[in-house]
Amino acid sequence: MLAKEDLASFKLGELLAQYNYARDFFISIGINDIDSNRSLKDFAGDIKQELLEDAGLNGEQLIANFLAFINKMETLKRSSRNIVESITIIGGNDKFGQEENIKLELKVGEVISIVGPTGSGKSRLLADIECLAQRDTPTNRQILLNGEIPDMNRRFSIENKLVAQLSQNMNFVMDLSVKDFIKLHAESRMIDHVERIVQEIVKCANELAGEKFTQDTPLTQLSGGQSRALMIADTALLSLSPIVLIDEIENAGIDRKKAIELLLKEEKLVLISTHDPVLALMGDKRLVIKNGGIHKVIVLSEQEKQYIDVLEKIDKKMLQIRSHLRNGGVIDESITSG
Repeated sequence: MLAKEDLASFKLGELLAQYNYARDFFISIGINDIDSNRSLKDFAGDIKQELLEDAGLNGEQLIANFLAFINKMETLKRSSRNIVESITIIGGNDKFGQEENIKLELKVGEVISIVGPTGSGKSRLLADIECLAQRDTPTNRQILLNGEIPDMNRRFSIENKLVAQLSQNMNFVMDLSVKDFIKLHAESRMIDHVERIVQEIVKCANELAGEKFTQDTPLTQLSGGQSRALMIADTALLSLSPIVLIDEIENAGIDRKKAIELLLKEEKLVLISTHDPVLALMGDKRLVIKNGGIHKVIVLSEQEKQYIDVLEKIDKKMLQIRSHLRNGGVIDESITSG
C-alpha cells in the first residue's frame, strides 16, 4: 500500500509512470494539465481554489483522496488475479435421468478434450463449467473450485470471470481497429505497457492465423480464422481467466497445436469440445459424452500418442490441398503423392 509519507518523496511524473491509471483521478475532477516535475503536495497547493471547490475538496482532501484512489485500485488489481488450481466435476444425471456417477478433478495446465456425437451434450457440459453449476442446471451437476463450493459472489462476478469461452461463431460488430480493441481491453485490466501488449498479441495472433493482418486492420474486416486467432491470443496474454473453454476450432483456419501450446504456456486449464481426431488426441484426458452425460473418461495412453504424428501428417496434407485449391490449383499426381 502507498503511504501518505511516500507522496512527499515522489514527483508526480514518477507516480503517473508507476500507476498508469493515476492520471484518471485528476481528469475526473477537471484537471488535465499536470506538471510532472512537481510533488503532489506542491501541485495540490497551486490548484485554483474555485476548481477545488467545484470538486468539493481542499488541498489536503485532494491528497487523501488521491492516496485512497491508488490504494483501492491496487487492491482491485490484486483481487482480480484469479487463483484456481483445479475444478472438480461432480456428476448429476443424463437426459434420461441416469446417474453420471463421477467425481473428476481437472487441474490447471491440463488439456481436456470433450468428444461425442452432435447433440450429445458437449456444449451443456461447457455451460455447466462456465456457470459453475451447483445442481441448478438441467444436468444437476456440481462444479467445485479448488475442491470447494465457489463463493456465490465469485460465481456471478462479471469483472473477475473465471472462465473465458471461445465459441465457433465469433463476429465483431465494433467499429474499432485491432489495436484500439486490444488497448480497450488492456486498459480495462489496468495493464501496464499497453503498446507492448498490443504488439505481442498481434504478433502472436498472426503466428496462429493462416492470413496475416496488421494492428490497424478494422475488426469487421477480419476473417473467421483471423478473429479466432486474435481472441485466442488475447485470452492467453491478456485475460486473467484461468479456465478456457473452446467450442470447436477445427474449421477456424488456425494452427490448433500452437494455439493449445500458447494457452498452456499461460497456465490455463483448457477444455476443448471437438470432432477433430487430432485435437481429441491432444488432450491429457478425453471425456466421452453420451445422452447428455459423461459416459467415459479416457486417459491418453502411450500407444495413442504414437498415432498423433500419423494423424497430423494426414491433417497437414489436407490443409495443403485446401490451400492449393483456394489458390486456383488443380488436383494431379504431384499433389496427391507429395
